[in-house]
Amino acid sequence: MFFDNVYGVDLGTSSIKIYDSRKDTIIKEKNMVAVRNQDTLFAVGNEAYEMFEKNPSNIQVTTPMSNGRIGDVMLVEAVLHTLLKQSNTVMGHRPVLYFSVPVDMTELEKRAYYSIAHRGRLRKCRVFLVEKPIADALALGIPLTKTKGSLVVNIGAQSTEISALAEGRVIISKTVPVGGKHFNAAIEAAIRRKNNFRISLKTAKRLKLSLTDLTGDKLEGRRVMGVDTVTGLPRDGNVSCYTVTEAVTEQLNRIALEIRKFLERTPPQVQEKIRQEGIYFTGGSTQLSGLDRFFSDRLGCPVQLSQHYDLCTICGLRELILHPVLQHFAFTPKNRRETR
Repeated sequence: MFFDNVYGVDLGTSSIKIYDSRKDTIIKEKNMVAVRNQDTLFAVGNEAYEMFEKNPSNIQVTTPMSNGRIGDVMLVEAVLHTLLKQSNTVMGHRPVLYFSVPVDMTELEKRAYYSIAHRGRLRKCRVFLVEKPIADALALGIPLTKTKGSLVVNIGAQSTEISALAEGRVIISKTVPVGGKHFNAAIEAAIRRKNNFRISLKTAKRLKLSLTDLTGDKLEGRRVMGVDTVTGLPRDGNVSCYTVTEAVTEQLNRIALEIRKFLERTPPQVQEKIRQEGIYFTGGSTQLSGLDRFFSDRLGCPVQLSQHYDLCTICGLRELILHPVLQHFAFTPKNRRETR
């Protein structure tokens, strides 16, 4: 083990995060690929993202993940191996990889994590899997072996994972098909409808982070470039905080509704502990202003936001790698106990 490096890998739909134990560093790049003429890999990571919405017709820019799960094994493999190579780290003879994974994967999905790893310099690597809510809980400081009821909500790029934890395991989990990309699309649609011009999804994302104010205290706007929906010509226009917040609120209300339904399915004794302790939120969208007050008002219990944002899961993997006492939370498909 002394000569073998250990990595933590969070394959997010929007970005990929890799923890390098030898350097004790985390790298983050966009989980995107650019494919030329449908058969030639042209760019990966941030380089591919720079081409997004500006790519020529013969180059397709996309993410190889779908709702936090591996969508295209070959393309995910290309992204992972390219970024590991760029890290310029000595891997050792049998490097170890810890992947954060969704709860309740199928056997085919489990094998996919082994398929993307066992190639090239990683062909002799050892692979372990860690459920994402467990990794999030470790980063949030939740005492997993002692908690009688904790609720972790991870708002990802394409989906939101709601998970109840008790006595060191995930007792119930649900994935809701609403995430940051839905916020961006809702903002783009609202501006097209109200301002009569189209903006890019990249611009919508920037407006989401800068103008969304769920407290109702912010009164401002931004001037952005877009395309007039009538003439088809480029022009600029003003976008108000109200337009952006209204679009985001509609999506957040969907998540709040799903959390209420989820709590109704949770065992009463666990639900009581959750309401006393509060609900933990993580993911990139936890940066939105007033998010804690928004959910606290609608769910009737305290809300705690992760300060790691979208790095929460990879920070949890780091905790597990650095502390041997936590290793029992990692598993392989062969030795995992089916407890749900």
